Amino acid sequence: MLITDAVHIWRESDGDYLIEWQASHPDTEVTVEPLVEGAVVEAHYSEDSVQRARLSGLAPDTRHFFRLRDQHGTEVVASERRFGMQGTPNFRDFGGYRTADGRQVKWGYLFRSGQLSHLSEQDLELLGSLNLDLICDFRRLEEQEGEPSRLPQQRPRVASLPIIPGSNSRFFEEAEGRQEAGRETMYDFMVEINRDFAEGQTETYSRMFREILALEDARFLVHCAAGKDRTGFAAALVLLALGVPREMVMRDYMLTGRYFRPQQELERLRRKYDMEDMDVDAIMPMLEVHEDYLARALESIGRNYRSVEAYLEEALGVGPSELAELRARYLD
Repeated sequence: MLITDAVHIWRESDGDYLIEWQASHPDTEVTVEPLVEGAVVEAHYSEDSVQRARLSGLAPDTRHFFRLRDQHGTEVVASERRFGMQGTPNFRDFGGYRTADGRQVKWGYLFRSGQLSHLSEQDLELLGSLNLDLICDFRRLEEQEGEPSRLPQQRPRVASLPIIPGSNSRFFEEAEGRQEAGRETMYDFMVEINRDFAEGQTETYSRMFREILALEDARFLVHCAAGKDRTGFAAALVLLALGVPREMVMRDYMLTGRYFRPQQELERLRRKYDMEDMDVDAIMPMLEVHEDYLARALESIGRNYRSVEAYLEEALGVGPSELAELRARYLD
């Protein structure tokens, strides 16, 4: 039988859609159809052990929903999670997840990505079709000014929420000229950055929630440079506030490892932090995603507060009334 919470859809850069699913029995037969009236598409089903279909022929300038159905009548309607944007490969919808009480986060309201400065014209059309009301930009001011975002003609409100982890400058001062600053040192640095998100960046993440709640039923995007760390913690906070279990929050966080290509960002990062002389292996943890990173932030919350709800209320100002409003907006 088709497992309803194990459907995964994403768009490739060539416009094709890949749909993966899991079933409780290997003989389960699944069909996939786009919910587009009159659409003519080609569907190719995988014949190997991975349960997957590739669909081509759908319009590239809008998002699409799909119905998956097995021979027993189990049915799932889902949308693409990762958008095949040419200029920002880690752009995705982080809705669609089930909450602990069985509700579902709405598709089409919560988005996350890396920087928007290199969007193509096709990307801009797709971004415009999402009807965003708000963009929260966590990049440092020099990042925002040096690589300004490309936005559609109907511009959403942009909230500048720069995050500079407190240990950033100290690390680079200590690492400057030290060839022994290797992979383990950088890995530990990234773990500590995530602790700092939870402990030292509460005002910024509090403002994120205020910006979201200030606009009625806001469709919003949270992003930084890679859409990985600062954005990863932001998305985790939103999902936790909506009641999504920690396991599913971590699964969404780790999807970045599937879409973000560290090697493609290596030279940009070296120039950004003046690390041309550092060994590649030492730099890579800054471009990778590991469960330990987000786990460190969640561990800090668990150690210092009675619960996630207590952290949201006491550290971020997101109390019972704010939680009720968020859940009324973004849960089905």
